[in-house]
Amino acid sequence: MENTNNAITLGAQGGKNLSVVGDTYRILVSGKQTNGTFAVIDMLIPPGGGPGPHAHAGFQESFYVIDGEIEVKTKGHRYTAKKGAFVSIPVGGLVHCFKNESKEMAHILCTVVPSGLEEFFEEVGVPVAPGTFLPPPELDEESLKKLLAIAEKYGQKLFPPDYLD
Repeated sequence: MENTNNAITLGAQGGKNLSVVGDTYRILVSGKQTNGTFAVIDMLIPPGGGPGPHAHAGFQESFYVIDGEIEVKTKGHRYTAKKGAFVSIPVGGLVHCFKNESKEMAHILCTVVPSGLEEFFEEVGVPVAPGTFLPPPELDEESLKKLLAIAEKYGQKLFPPDYLD
């Protein structure tokens, strides 16, 4: 990462790669670099991957589908976002999730305004090499309590997997 005359540049393999819930996220720009105004995360979601139902009242989260597709769910609504689609989850705490229901890799670009989500990923994720995928972690009762506390610290609320069914 370079900061040249206040421009932020990042090479094709740059950024921090993290395994989060079985997906691989690459932090392209963090709030530390944007004075907290926004963060951008490049997300690779394998078939069956994606986060469970969650909400965050304090920031807007937007997704642009670069390749593949994801199913985005909110209470009473489902949307299949295919290559070229855009989804924006507003500030306010809308419970949502997304999942790759296809047999192909999904590649999305996630922008959060203001930043902070990337810090959650940094705390719960496992550093990996680019393009490396780890299985989702097994969560026993103690691990789940710890995850819920970390999520809350970053303004996240997590819900049971079937919450939006």
